[in-house]
Amino acid sequence: MKRLSIILALAAITLNSAAVERVERNYIQNSTTFEEVKESLVMDRKWVPYPSYSDRAGWDELMGVHKERIIKGGERYLDYQWKVVKAMDYLEFETSGNRKVMEDIINSNNSAIACLFAAELAEGRGRFIPQIINGVFHTCEMTSWSLSAHLPILSPSHRSIPQKGDNTLELTQGGMAQMFSWIYYFLAPEFDKYQPEFSRRLKDELKHRELDSYLERDDFWWMGFADPHRVLNNWTPWCTSNALISFMLMEDDRDRLAQAVWKGIKSVDNFLDLIKGDGGIDEGPSYWGSSPGKLYDYLNMLDLITGGKVTIYDNKMVRDMGEYIVRSYVGDGWVVNFADASARGGADGLSLIYRYGKAVGSDLMCGYACARKNEQPSRPGANLDFMRFLESLRVEKEFEAASISYEPSSYTWYPETEFHYMSNKEGMFFAGKGGYNEESHNHNDVGTFNLYCDNLPIIIDVGVGTYTRQTFTDERYKVWVFQSSYHNLPDVNGVAQNHGWNYKARSVVSTPDSFTLDLAEAFPEEARIKKWTRSSRLKGGTLSITEDFVLDEALAPNQLNFMTWGTVDVSKPGTVAITVKDKKFHLKYDSRTFTASVETKVLDDKKLSNVWGKEVYRISLTDRKARKSGKYSYSIVRQ
Repeated sequence: MKRLSIILALAAITLNSAAVERVERNYIQNSTTFEEVKESLVMDRKWVPYPSYSDRAGWDELMGVHKERIIKGGERYLDYQWKVVKAMDYLEFETSGNRKVMEDIINSNNSAIACLFAAELAEGRGRFIPQIINGVFHTCEMTSWSLSAHLPILSPSHRSIPQKGDNTLELTQGGMAQMFSWIYYFLAPEFDKYQPEFSRRLKDELKHRELDSYLERDDFWWMGFADPHRVLNNWTPWCTSNALISFMLMEDDRDRLAQAVWKGIKSVDNFLDLIKGDGGIDEGPSYWGSSPGKLYDYLNMLDLITGGKVTIYDNKMVRDMGEYIVRSYVGDGWVVNFADASARGGADGLSLIYRYGKAVGSDLMCGYACARKNEQPSRPGANLDFMRFLESLRVEKEFEAASISYEPSSYTWYPETEFHYMSNKEGMFFAGKGGYNEESHNHNDVGTFNLYCDNLPIIIDVGVGTYTRQTFTDERYKVWVFQSSYHNLPDVNGVAQNHGWNYKARSVVSTPDSFTLDLAEAFPEEARIKKWTRSSRLKGGTLSITEDFVLDEALAPNQLNFMTWGTVDVSKPGTVAITVKDKKFHLKYDSRTFTASVETKVLDDKKLSNVWGKEVYRISLTDRKARKSGKYSYSIVRQ
């Protein structure tokens, strides 16, 4: 194996590893002490809010109308053949960069176990137990529960091949530890009817693979201990919540449980210290469920294990992080997407938004969840995140009965993240961003914007395709979707934006109907920019934009780029006709200054084509000459 492929793989999560300014908030630690946490712990699983396995009436009540559907979901796997992740499947990540070869196998097995487990809880007759045991035993035999794409960064070998005894803590491994801890809690006595070794082995594997490793290791980057100024992202609340649930279900020693709970508190405080304090999520709505959503999961479990004595639900930052998913919602399933986020989707179900909103006292979140109930009927389904499945069932009847009014916000400004949203009664919605080009899951997109009409995207952010090794290496910005030239941004003097902490917006000003910022520092020195002020104003059915610039030199004609889908016609000078479904727009420009062209980008990645169709388009307005200074004015007008 070439050493180069190893080095490239190592960059998978280190792209955004540069130091950031830490704000010492320590919200949870400042609300309690280690001694108070230890004293408050609810031991012996008495915190569990669900029926015991043998409580059939309790499970009938909890499962409700979903019981038969969940049982049928498990029946599909009664004859499931457990799949083996072969050595070459792990190695595929190093050789080709394809991570799905390995992940599809482990995900298939995990889905089977989750559905069988849920079906057994629903039915309670022991019919699914033998196949669950098969899946558990098969999984216990695996060398590692970690993904091949994560091992090179987190394991001592820096290879995608797992080594015996290497208990790497990461997302999928932690999810498996959580789900298998629930299996042990509910089904260990049923396993023992077949052979006590099955439950003994499972308990030993959970202790070895999760509990001991979590207490003994401080060097996993997502914990936030190795480098106190390193950027943290959704991994921290996600991995920490998985660890906490595992300890709550498996640990009987108060001292060890207290150590684990306190360590998690410090990690989550690290996360809250190192992200923006305005509630904006630079990873975008697609990551809300695994970032603020996981923060809520963690706080929910912390509340349970301490008997309600340790909570920070009244914290404004925690509430603002929750409301981000609502404020970023455009309508009809479309969301404001920047960075790696998709333009479709967002949170992992309305139940999560409702539960989060209820906890933090947000009528905006609860009202939003209620308003969308009819378009997203509740269908709790078992998956690796088994705690969310159970919690969705627990709140089901309350959520279905809830009726809370919802009024979308017409203006939202995140002053630290520098996200700006504005909309009007004519059905127009504008989203712009400042920020910098080393955000988590970054695209080079400082100053880009999205435009929507009657909830439909017109000027778009394409998003990101299926993750591969290249996605998270120093080759990332060779892929077109990450480049500023394929966002709604200018190429200046023939130069695109660069990535890094120093490439950022400046002089950012947000008002309810306008957004202005200087893009100069987002470009490298060779662009030769002194000033590039972009001002956007929304009025009625028109978005008006000016680009006011001064360059040190005029080396090449500037080019303004816009991404869209639907159909594009550039044949008429001064007007680009854009039609998306039944929405018609004209991009109006000065034909004496610009020539217009359109480039087709074929989408051969299903993650993108499922959103946009077979192709998207880049409209480019290219200046007829190189200019050292000037002011471009153009508008996007609804027809």
